[in-house]
Amino acid sequence: MKRIEALKRCHRLWWLSVVAVHWSTMVHLAVWTPVPGLLPGAAAGMRRMVDRERALAAEWSGITVEATPSAPIGQEKESRGLLARYRWLFGDAQRFREWRWTTMYSFVGGLIACVPGALVLFGLWGLFLAAFGPYLARDAGWDGLWYMFVPVRNLPTALMAGLLGLVVAKTGLWLAPGTVDRHARFVRATLAPSEQELMAARIAHLAATRSDAVDTSAAELRRIERDLHDGAQARLVAMGMTLDAAEHRLAEDPEAVRVLLAEARASSVAALQELRDLVRGIHPPVLADRGLADAVRSLALLSPLEAEVTVDLDGRPDAPVESAVYFAVAEAVTNAAKHGDAERLWIDIGYDTARSALRVSVTDDGRGGADPARGSGLTGIERRLATFDGVLAVNSPAGGPTQISLEVPCALSSPKTTSC
Repeated sequence: MKRIEALKRCHRLWWLSVVAVHWSTMVHLAVWTPVPGLLPGAAAGMRRMVDRERALAAEWSGITVEATPSAPIGQEKESRGLLARYRWLFGDAQRFREWRWTTMYSFVGGLIACVPGALVLFGLWGLFLAAFGPYLARDAGWDGLWYMFVPVRNLPTALMAGLLGLVVAKTGLWLAPGTVDRHARFVRATLAPSEQELMAARIAHLAATRSDAVDTSAAELRRIERDLHDGAQARLVAMGMTLDAAEHRLAEDPEAVRVLLAEARASSVAALQELRDLVRGIHPPVLADRGLADAVRSLALLSPLEAEVTVDLDGRPDAPVESAVYFAVAEAVTNAAKHGDAERLWIDIGYDTARSALRVSVTDDGRGGADPARGSGLTGIERRLATFDGVLAVNSPAGGPTQISLEVPCALSSPKTTSC
């Protein structure tokens, strides 16, 4: 049964090579046709097809084919001239590999994928000749029926053709699983970027995330400065003025001084509360004391939604990772309550030991429609997680539900201290 399934996969890969030829033709026509938007559209279809090849290689053979980021399709002025369109197509390394695959290597990939199916069909032709060859040669007047080196004219030659056909068909079935893996390795060899490109992409990613981290830190410092200036500092200044007035009226009006002292005490209490709120916004004490699990549980208790938290952690991530994930979850919970019209919330926290990654999912029963591309708070979550090579996945169809999944590579370095 596995070989039959592998044979089906070979047929599917062969069909994808035919589709690749189609997209290659479309891209070439788009290069020679100065119609605005035509070349980016053809390149987008070519990329979808190539991404499908990568996905099948990972799904069927466990072979990951990496890709470097390329310039966004549709933002270039590709209609200025023939040479400009060729530079647009070939100037990006990733796009050039995709074009090369669809134009040339898809033929080789198709030949690799079609071998098992062709052998099985040829074997079935031998079995057909074994069953009907003598009748066709004698009654229908088909002269010159040959199967490989066997002339099919009578029963003995028909049996020989049938045996050969059976061997050929079995050979095709036997080759099918290995052919799928060979095709995946061929895809990786032709579509994977070089080490230099991967290093350059990694450096660009680190530069971008470092810039985001610096911008975020600067914005956080400005927020702290603004909150201190407009909140606690103003209250402390008012308290000083009140105490100064009380000092001047101490001898002549003790009753008024008592009122002023009570006002100063209220100002000090309010200033202290604002300082506590400010510190909690920077790094919640429960996060530092008890870890991510209890901090998220505390967050769920304060949420207006009916929340359920499930935790499966055998240790604690590093403090910066804990902080980033906590505030990402806080943003997701706030969005669900503020924008999602949700009533219930499910938060799952776990650790994938195989990938050495912390995984968190926040699911609500709201109206859906969340999209990071619209510049919402989800974009801020993406930028916060990107500093740690984390990723954000959003599944939010119209009508709900919304599931926000986070994955951050990290190690669990210290024992568990939560109150599970």
